Amino acid sequence: MGHEVSDSIFTNNDFQRFDSCLREETAQLADWFRTEQFNMQSGVGGFEIEAWLVDHNGKPAPLNQVFLERLDEPLVVPELSSFNIELNIPQLPLYGTFLRQMNNNLEDLWKRCQRTATELDVKVMLIGILPTISIHDLTLEHMSCRKRFRAINEQIFLRRHGRPIQLDIHGTETLQLTHPNVMLEAAATSFQTHLQVATSEAVAFFNAALIISAPMVAVSANSPLLFGKELWHETRIPLFEQSVALAGGEHSNDPSHRRVSFGSSYIQDSFLELFIENLTHYPPLLPSDLREETTKLPHLRLHNSTIWRWNRPLIGFEVDGTPHLRIEHRVMPAGPSIPDTIANAALYYGLIYGLARIQPPVSMSLDFGQCRANFYAAARDGLRAEVIWLNGQRLSLRKLLLENLLPLARRELLALKIDAGDAHAYLDIITARVESGHTGADWQRHFFNRCGFDPNVLTLAYLDHQQSGRPVHEWAF
Repeated sequence: MGHEVSDSIFTNNDFQRFDSCLREETAQLADWFRTEQFNMQSGVGGFEIEAWLVDHNGKPAPLNQVFLERLDEPLVVPELSSFNIELNIPQLPLYGTFLRQMNNNLEDLWKRCQRTATELDVKVMLIGILPTISIHDLTLEHMSCRKRFRAINEQIFLRRHGRPIQLDIHGTETLQLTHPNVMLEAAATSFQTHLQVATSEAVAFFNAALIISAPMVAVSANSPLLFGKELWHETRIPLFEQSVALAGGEHSNDPSHRRVSFGSSYIQDSFLELFIENLTHYPPLLPSDLREETTKLPHLRLHNSTIWRWNRPLIGFEVDGTPHLRIEHRVMPAGPSIPDTIANAALYYGLIYGLARIQPPVSMSLDFGQCRANFYAAARDGLRAEVIWLNGQRLSLRKLLLENLLPLARRELLALKIDAGDAHAYLDIITARVESGHTGADWQRHFFNRCGFDPNVLTLAYLDHQQSGRPVHEWAF
């Protein structure tokens, strides 16, 4: 959810004060890098996953406040809309039964959510974009009761001079519309993995995360439909990028410096480059006065939370206050099932370790512009996308995964001493999904084309399959 703020109305003095604090904290962060203040432990992973509350017709149910009050679980928090929630899974070392523990932790929390939802006569659901969501659901009346969300909406539209958001997505079909608030963002829910890395490895791991974004978004695609239109395999990507666009504002002609972007380049020396870019290219949206905060770098971390790179650097802290570095990988959608979710995580962790440790660094074998182009092609076309891979290879993502990336991920998970049975079981799910081409997006597209677009029927059929616990490649149409 991000740091809550104390107010949603700000003055010029607030922005000046915040900018001063942000500069001081960026300088302090630079000193930490210079004096090597960071925890050197790496190989700790976890995730957060966003979910929907739906009624018995599969339509969004704006009940997250009463749901969260009844659930009473600090690991489950509100998202932007009142029909979304976010589940947080604690960090664990990437070792032994890590994958199984993540699965069990998510299942246990999910069952609690299901029981609470049943008490409220609704259901919880994991899917990138809910097929039944309509433009009429995405109003400020359905925004969660958090000042942070109100403030972001107000600041974005102040900078847009009141001009509505323009959505323009060209896929299998075309969707063009305008919208008067940032609630379009609420139509997209994500699965976001975290990985703690040592400073000595951070550059290699972050650049590897950028490079594997294309295969990860293709293999996990689960958001092909929006407002009755068949668009990209992972329509979340253009939807989120356009839903908080500051048209006419900061760097509007430079897509690499928009609030939601793939980024501007590989990093060369440290994460510090990304935080300096935050300071230089992104004016604050939430200039709260956090000088009384007991946590460290509060202004820098709040500012970073309003810049939604698809791979985002994070600064965290150990119990004793020692800072550490994390990579948040944001390209994957929620769903289709819990086994699919953990399988996606297994592939991600295997690939990032495999590519981060290749010498010479993989960033020298793939131009950043091509890396970014691969990502958008994969989001648009899924496993059918053709990409340029390391050293200029041109091939389909499906072939790349089967012949190169899945064997690499298996080797690396075993090298990390992840339980061999778990590693093989979860990567076998990915293999079957890729061999069949049967992603969540593919299942929804087939249902759409074979049964006609009745969003209620599609959503309820999807939910039945999800509740079965079977991975998506086993789902019937």
